[in-house]
Amino acid sequence: QVQLVESGGGLVQAGGSLRLSCAASGRTFSIFDMGWFRQAPGKEREFVAAISRSSTNTNYADSVKGRFTISRDNAKSTVYLQMNSLKPEDTAVYYCATKRLFATATEANGYDYWGQGTQVTVSS
Repeated sequence: QVQLVESGGGLVQAGGSLRLSCAASGRTFSIFDMGWFRQAPGKEREFVAAISRSSTNTNYADSVKGRFTISRDNAKSTVYLQMNSLKPEDTAVYYCATKRLFATATEANGYDYWGQGTQVTVSS
């Protein structure tokens, strides 16, 4: 069992920045590849970014590439999402999750444990 708690969301103007954190507890954090997803009202949950257990590999949705950076600190059992140049269309609830071994990083059904989410609102 893994517990994930996201934090760092809030209200920001377009062009601003936020840094999301996801703190894990329970099973050893370093054995999991991790991902960030987001869900806007009336839309399906969508992939944002993923990072391998050793930070060797990262993967981003085209919509955030060049603006968002995923990172992790295994010593702190935490994964981060640095979001720069935010746009109103980035408004959503952001979730972190643990990826199942060999699952496709971009698909939500490949993730087992999810946090409760943190709201990000970008005003124009």
